[in-house]
Amino acid sequence: MASSAESSAASGMRKAPSLEWRWVSTEEEDDEGRGGRGGAAAVGAVGRGGSFESEDEEDAEDEEEREGKKRLIRTVPSVDWFDVEGNEVSVGQPVEDTEEFDFGRTVFLALQTLAVVFGDIGIGPLYTFDVMFNKYPIQGEEDVLGALSLVLYTLILMPLMKYVLVVLWANDDGEGGIFALYSLICRNAKVSLIPNQVHSEKRMSSFRLKLPTPELERSIKVKEKLESSLLLKKLLLGLVLFGTSMFISNGVITPAMSVLSAVSGLKVGIRNTSQDVVVMISVALLVILFSVQRYATSKVGFALGPSLLVWFCCLGGIGIYNLSLYGPAAFKAFNPLYIIYYFGRNPFQAWLSLGGCLLCATGSEAIFSNLCHFPVRYVQYMFVLLVLPCLVLAYLGQAAFLIANPKSSEQVFFSSIPIGVFWPVFLVANLAALIASRTMTVAIFQCLKQSISLGCFPRLKIVHTSRKFMAKIYIPVVNWLLLVSCMGFIVLFRSIYDVGNAYAIAELGVMIMATVYVTIIMLLIWESNIVKVLSFVITFLFLELIFFSSALSSVGDGGWALLMFASVLFMIMFIWNYGSKLKYDSEVKQKLSKDLMRKLGPNLGTIRAPGLGLVCSDIVKGVPAIFGHFLTSLPAIHSIIVFVCIRNVPVPVVPQSERFLFQRVCSRGYHMFRCIARYGYKDKKQEHHSVFERLLIEGLEKFIQREAVELSLQSEDDVDSDEEPPTPVKIITAPNGSLYSLDVPLLADYAPSTEVIPEASCSTPQQDPVLDYAQNLELELAFIKQSKQSGAVYLIDNPIIKARKDSWFFKKLMINYFFAFLRNNCLRAIMLMSIPHSNMMQVRMTSYV
Repeated sequence: MASSAESSAASGMRKAPSLEWRWVSTEEEDDEGRGGRGGAAAVGAVGRGGSFESEDEEDAEDEEEREGKKRLIRTVPSVDWFDVEGNEVSVGQPVEDTEEFDFGRTVFLALQTLAVVFGDIGIGPLYTFDVMFNKYPIQGEEDVLGALSLVLYTLILMPLMKYVLVVLWANDDGEGGIFALYSLICRNAKVSLIPNQVHSEKRMSSFRLKLPTPELERSIKVKEKLESSLLLKKLLLGLVLFGTSMFISNGVITPAMSVLSAVSGLKVGIRNTSQDVVVMISVALLVILFSVQRYATSKVGFALGPSLLVWFCCLGGIGIYNLSLYGPAAFKAFNPLYIIYYFGRNPFQAWLSLGGCLLCATGSEAIFSNLCHFPVRYVQYMFVLLVLPCLVLAYLGQAAFLIANPKSSEQVFFSSIPIGVFWPVFLVANLAALIASRTMTVAIFQCLKQSISLGCFPRLKIVHTSRKFMAKIYIPVVNWLLLVSCMGFIVLFRSIYDVGNAYAIAELGVMIMATVYVTIIMLLIWESNIVKVLSFVITFLFLELIFFSSALSSVGDGGWALLMFASVLFMIMFIWNYGSKLKYDSEVKQKLSKDLMRKLGPNLGTIRAPGLGLVCSDIVKGVPAIFGHFLTSLPAIHSIIVFVCIRNVPVPVVPQSERFLFQRVCSRGYHMFRCIARYGYKDKKQEHHSVFERLLIEGLEKFIQREAVELSLQSEDDVDSDEEPPTPVKIITAPNGSLYSLDVPLLADYAPSTEVIPEASCSTPQQDPVLDYAQNLELELAFIKQSKQSGAVYLIDNPIIKARKDSWFFKKLMINYFFAFLRNNCLRAIMLMSIPHSNMMQVRMTSYV
C-alpha cells in the first residue's frame, strides 16, 4: 500500500530534493535506520491531517543534542500536507545560455548595464581629488603621487576585488543589496525573529541552495550557532537595519553630491559665478529629476546607456589628453611605496584625507544593489573592460595635471578639460550626475521593497512602472522624501567638501555591513575554505574600519546631519519590526484550539449560510482568535471557510503554480481550510480581488482532488480513524467575556443539485453525512462551485496592540504611539487588492502585550 501510494504521488507531481543534514548520536542513528522504512506510509497518512502543529518534530530536532559520539547523517524531514503541496513544483534547472551570439542584443544589454549599474561610480572623478586635497594641501609631486596611489589601489581593492569578483556572486536569484544578503541567510538558517516561513517554503523551486556536505562540517556548526543564539539573531537584524538606514542615507547624499559637484563646473567656465547660483541651479535640477523619476524608470532607460558610454569615453579621452600633455609621471603611482611616503610626510593629514579617497569607490554598493536581471558576467566584463580603465585614465590624467599645476587643487576635473570641449563635457557631466542620482534612487526603491516584504519597514504604495520588468518600481512617498532631504543637504551645507564628508560615512557604513554578511554566506552557504574566508574578512574589514575612522573625524563638518537622518530611519525600522513581532506573538497565543472547534461540531454551533468566507489574518497556523468573535457576533457563518494568510517569503519570485498552499482544518465535514498565499519580494501584489478568488478556488479544487487520490489508497478503517463525532456544546465565551448560546438550528444537509443553493434552512439534520462528503469528490467540488456562485466575503482581522500598564515607559512610547502611528498610516497586504466595501468586513481586537 505504501509503495502504491508513493508511485501514484510520483506520477502526479515532481518532488524537489528533501534530504537534510543534522547531527545525531549513534543510538539515534540506529533507531532512525529501523524506523526510516516506514516513512513512505507516513506520507499518505498525513494527507488527511487536520493538524497544523507539525513543528513539534522540527523543534525536537533542534534539541537532540546528546552526550556521546555524534555523526553528521542524511535524514528525511517530517512531512505534512504543506510539505506535500510544496513538493509539487516545477523544479527548474539552471538556465544555460545556448543561444547564438547576437551582437545587437549584447550591445543593448551592455548599454542597459552601464545605465543601471555603473552610473554612481562613474562620477567619482568629479570630486575625489577636490575633497582629498582639501584635507591634505599639495606640497610637492610626492603628495600627488601618494594620493593617486591611494585612489588606484582603493579602486582595485574595493569595487574590483571585493564587489565585482566576490560580492556579486552572493546575489539572491539575481537580486542584490543588503536585504538580499539577509534573506539568503534567513533561508539557510532560522535566524529571523519573525517566523515568516512555513516548513514547506524550503521546497519551492526558487530555493536553489547548496546543501551542506559531510566534508564541510563547519557550515553546520555555524548554522547551529546562529539558530541557537538569540543574541546573534538580534545582532544580525540590527546590522541589516543599520546597513539599510545607511544605504538610504547614501541615496540622499548621492544626488546632492553628484549634482552639486557637476554644476560647480560653472565656476571654471564662468569665473564670476557665485555659490548661490550653483546651489539654485542644483536644486532646480533635483526638482526636475525627481519629478520625472516615475517615467524615467521605464521610458528613458535605454537613452541613459549611450549617455553613460559617452561620459566614460570623455573620462578616458581627457585622461589620455592630460597624460600626453603633461607627461607620464603619474604612472609612478602604481608603485605602492608612494602610499608609505604619503603617510610619512604628514601622517595626520593623510589619515584625514582617507575619507575623500574613499569617494572614488562610492557606487560600489550600487553595483551590487542594482544587479537586477543582468547576468553577473556582463557586469564583470563591463567593469573590467570599460569602466575601470576609463576611471584609471581619468585619475591618472588629473594627477598629471596637478603635478604640473599644484595650486589648482579645486575643481580639478573641470580645470583639466581642454578649452575647446569644455561646454560639451560640462553638459555630459551634468547628465551623468543626474543618471547617477537616478541609479541610487532606483536602488533605494528596490531595497525598501525587499525590507517591506521581509517585515522590516512599514508597507508603502509601490507602483510598477513596467509590465514587462517587475523590478522597475516607483515609491511616491519615498521619492518626494528623498527630494526634500537632498534639497535640505544642499541648502544646509552648500559645499561639496562638507557633503563629501557625509558621503563617505554613508558609503562605508554599507560596505562594512556587506563584508559581515558576505563572510557569513561564505561560511554558511558557499562553504569556502577557512583561509579564503579569513583573508576576505580581515583584509576588507580592516581597510573599511580605517577609512571609517577617518570619515568619522569629519562628523562636525557635515556628517552629523547624515547620522541624524540615518538614526531616524533606523528607529522607524526597529520600532516597526519590534511591534510586528509583538503583534505576531500575541496573535499566536490567542488563536483558537482545535479541541474547541471539534466541540462546536461541523456547523460550528451556528447556521452555515451559502457562500465563501475568507478570514484574513497574519498567522500561518491555527485558527485566529478573531474567528471566535465572528462565531459569537454574526447570525450565520459561510458554508466554506478559508483562513487566508498572505506571506512574504524571502525569495524574489514565487511561481504562480506554487502561490497557494492548502491544508484542511479539522475533519472534512467542517468545510474549513487553511490557505497561505506566498509572494516573493519581487512579486506584484496589486491583484484584483476577482483574480485572487479565482486562483484560490482553482488551487482549492486541485488540493481536494489530490487529497481524494490519497484517500482512495487507504483502507476503510484509516479513512475515519482521526475523525471524532461532534460533541454538543451549549455555550461559548466571546472575546469580551459574554456568554452566548449555541443551541440554534443548523444548516440542512447539502445535496448536489443543478439549481442554485437555496437560502439557509433551519431544519436540524437527521444524520451526519461527513463520511459521504469525504468519499464523494464530485459532491464536494459541486459544493465549492455553488458556494463560489453565492459570492465571497472577506472577514479581515485588523488587531491593535497596546503595551500593558506595568510595561516600562519606552515600551509604552514605542508601541502605543510610534508603532500605532506607523500601522495606521501604512498599507496592509490584503488591502492592496481592490476589494469592494460590500464584500469586506473589518474587525479590530485590542491585545495587551
